[in-house]
Amino acid sequence: MGLSHALRRRAAAIAAALLVLAGPFCAAQVPATSAAPVPAVAPDAERPGPAAAPVPSAPGTAAKDAAPDGAGVDIVLVLPLAAPDYARAAEAVRDGFLAAAGAAKATDHCRVIGHGDGDVLAAFAAAKSLGARVVVGPLVRDDLRTLAATTESLPLTLALNQLDDGAALPPQVYTLALSVESDARTLARRMRDGGASTIALIGNASPISRRFASAFSAEWLLAGGGPIETVTFDARPDALTELRRKLAKSPADAALLALDGQDAATARNFALRIPVYAISLINQPHAPSVLNDLEGVRFVDLPWLVTPGERALAGLPRKETGNVLLDRLYALGLDAFAVARAFRDGVPERLEIAGATGQLTLAEGRQVARDGVLAVFRHGQVVPADAPR
Repeated sequence: MGLSHALRRRAAAIAAALLVLAGPFCAAQVPATSAAPVPAVAPDAERPGPAAAPVPSAPGTAAKDAAPDGAGVDIVLVLPLAAPDYARAAEAVRDGFLAAAGAAKATDHCRVIGHGDGDVLAAFAAAKSLGARVVVGPLVRDDLRTLAATTESLPLTLALNQLDDGAALPPQVYTLALSVESDARTLARRMRDGGASTIALIGNASPISRRFASAFSAEWLLAGGGPIETVTFDARPDALTELRRKLAKSPADAALLALDGQDAATARNFALRIPVYAISLINQPHAPSVLNDLEGVRFVDLPWLVTPGERALAGLPRKETGNVLLDRLYALGLDAFAVARAFRDGVPERLEIAGATGQLTLAEGRQVARDGVLAVFRHGQVVPADAPR
């Protein structure tokens, strides 16, 4: 499924003014002092055409503070550090991973292998040659597809992305991903527990909106939720008039926005009489006028962003990037190390980690499930939904 023209334009705009959640990433401003641009494409997106001047891969290059040779290597992190579109995202994951390894005094047993576009299999071969117990990666969905299609034997692997629903991975590959599907499932349970019974789901035709809506709907039905009324968002004046009419007549007792940015703020103004929830992409820097419109909107996001003072996170080294995308990917790196460390001696029978990206458990389908935190926009700030007013 290729990126639409509009989605390509949005992804390319990240370098100037937007930030996207992995998986599923969303918009935020990049600091003017950044030395390198935010990746033009999120790791969860389809890969665009090849770069005009591809950077050669460096599958044998170890990152700073990683093990200098193959002796005693337990975990190898494989990232697209030499791929122009993904290098900065990969660096954020690497920094989080190595920070967690350093806090655990385990950097001597870790190695980072960078690769370029199309070289993920060579990087995995290099990781195997080091005798790694666990390989963490790939980060990019297209690279995971390449890995899934190989006939080569693979070590125990923790992929940092996921394939489309229904696509099979080799039996030794597990996944830990920042996906909108994970947040949608958590939100469905939170909304049901909060007393919602019928939902007006407002989305559009973008792939991320559709994925979020599909995952939410499946979990909502499993949780015993009632009917879902699907409403398509369109910013044209006549379409907004129709949206107002539909929501005024809707019997829904809660609304769910599978939209981000200004679209979410606009749609929220047509659903003022009922509680409103939203996709995690809504958590991004906004103009004050947009924040006013989003007051009271709830969503699920990473503890690293919503509850940074939580005791379980106190021992994790924090790096403030001023960039929500990079903060999310740094948190993914922190948790990737924690999970990989738990996998060193084989897949554990039980996995319970209070992580930076959520409560982590081993779920069906060889997935490391993430249960995020329910947050709310309150007075222009993102706070835990259960925080005192």
